[in-house]
Amino acid sequence: MATIGFIGLGNMGGPMAANLVKAGHAVKGYDLSQTAIDRLVEAGGSVAKDLKDAASEVEVVVTMLPAGEHVREVYQKTVFGVAKSGSLLIDCSTIDVESSREVHAQAAVAGMDMLDAPVSGGVTGAAAGTLAFMCGGSEQAFERAKPLLDVMGANIVHAGAAGDGQAAKICNNMMLAIQMISVCEGFALADKLGVDRQKLFDISAKASGQCWSLTTYCPVPGPIPTSPSNRDYQPGFTANMMLKDLRLANTAKSAVDGNTPLGEHALELYETYVDSGDGETDFSGIFKMLEG
Repeated sequence: MATIGFIGLGNMGGPMAANLVKAGHAVKGYDLSQTAIDRLVEAGGSVAKDLKDAASEVEVVVTMLPAGEHVREVYQKTVFGVAKSGSLLIDCSTIDVESSREVHAQAAVAGMDMLDAPVSGGVTGAAAGTLAFMCGGSEQAFERAKPLLDVMGANIVHAGAAGDGQAAKICNNMMLAIQMISVCEGFALADKLGVDRQKLFDISAKASGQCWSLTTYCPVPGPIPTSPSNRDYQPGFTANMMLKDLRLANTAKSAVDGNTPLGEHALELYETYVDSGDGETDFSGIFKMLEG
């Protein structure tokens, strides 16, 4: 069993840390929220008094932080100065590719293995231990991390070198946003044309319109009982988070002179949706805006 410092115990990080505890690992957690810390203690984890304490005297440091600037600050100002040489570092945040590769390079200089391992699956997946991990880093870092990732997830893929996990994540979520908008537009048009929603679902689920946003996460109430649309779009994955990922994709596209016209339009639509005050609803709730 490993000794783990877990930094960032929010809606995703908290359940992930709890699953590591449940598997028998010794987890020492740190978060700015006392409520988040209390939840880890209730799950059987221990409390780090500060960032230095979280990264000291552990074999593994796991981070789940909001943005690239937070990841750089935590690793550059604290972790690299106090973690033991040979430590394994796993960053599960979703951040820009450039920041991820910068921190990877510094970890190598410090003699530590690092993996960028952003996740997909939302709060439900974090609690159930069924997350998907998209991992970037050396083969050695991936093999060291995989037993821990297996505790927290059900689909763990080594995407490639440093930062490639982040790159895969933002590409995947850009595709998801475009997919979701297309499904919402299809249902909105069907409503105007008088086509029954369940009938359209039954047809498209077995035809060329089939996709995850339709058959697993349907944005209209009824066809998929577990979809957020059936609980007034209470989030599994908020529109704010989707907007963040689309902005990351757009930044990455600009850096490499990519061409993502639908990704850019999806960004514009989600900006409008979030600006209307719906940022904390599920991202599939954009159906409400698209149906007018």
